[in-house]
Amino acid sequence: STFCINDYLDVFCPHYEDSVPEDKTERYVLYMVNFDGYSACDHTSKGFKRWECNRPHSPNGPLKFSEKFQLFTPFSLGFEFRPGREYFYISSAIPDNGRRSCLKLKVFVRPTNSCMKTIGVHDRVFDVNDKVENSLEPADDTVHESAEPSRGENAAQTPRIPSRLLAI
Repeated sequence: STFCINDYLDVFCPHYEDSVPEDKTERYVLYMVNFDGYSACDHTSKGFKRWECNRPHSPNGPLKFSEKFQLFTPFSLGFEFRPGREYFYISSAIPDNGRRSCLKLKVFVRPTNSCMKTIGVHDRVFDVNDKVENSLEPADDTVHESAEPSRGENAAQTPRIPSRLLAI
């Protein structure tokens, strides 16, 4: 998937009616990992937990988690994303159900100059960029980003506020 800075990735967890038995539901832990962790579907070396889908019978609908692709974060354990780089997510099933599965997602944060900005004027949309790259594929010089929370100068030194959980 391809995103621009300030875009959001929304993750919806599996959700089931109350009539579905617990042992027939899916529960996942989602991790941000480096390229090797993505390739091997292994979070243990250079990965960290981002979200946990552990309430399949949530009364208000599926759990939703959002990742904002931002250059700077106010949170000490937040993540800062850089244009032109790839980031990797994997999920593994929580072992209660006895099966191991791995879902993978590769995210490319597009260079700032290739993100189209539009404005609407009287139901018409105009491109405000002079030049827009149409290719969604990363260039050969794509950088694989290490999966680690930001601890840069721009990150605040306060504890991270837990990700906002939205039930639909």
